[in-house]
Amino acid sequence: MADEIKFFMDEHVPPAVTRGLRRRGVDVLTAQEANMLNQDDDILLLFATSQERVMFTQDEDFLVLHHKIPEHAGIAYTPQGTSIGDMVRGLLLIHDVLTPEEMRGRIEYL
Repeated sequence: MADEIKFFMDEHVPPAVTRGLRRRGVDVLTAQEANMLNQDDDILLLFATSQERVMFTQDEDFLVLHHKIPEHAGIAYTPQGTSIGDMVRGLLLIHDVLTPEEMRGRIEYL
């Protein structure tokens, strides 16, 4: 559906998170699949925005980028050490409760 959130996964997100979301029908694109490995964070955020995808990351630098590039499709952030299950559940909650429009320019913390 056009009104469902789609995610773009930072390259360091565990593949199990992507698999868990895809098993539940969530549209996910990884940095690896998009040939976006080793790109600067601002390039990744701009790419995610151009694809109308919420950026999912465990990199605190994106919290700063949120203020430098406020016109983005959304950022979902969780700190390092968060369990795979908690990441999947948190992203599913964002996917199920919010619209792409509601995520625009917003950070959601898992």
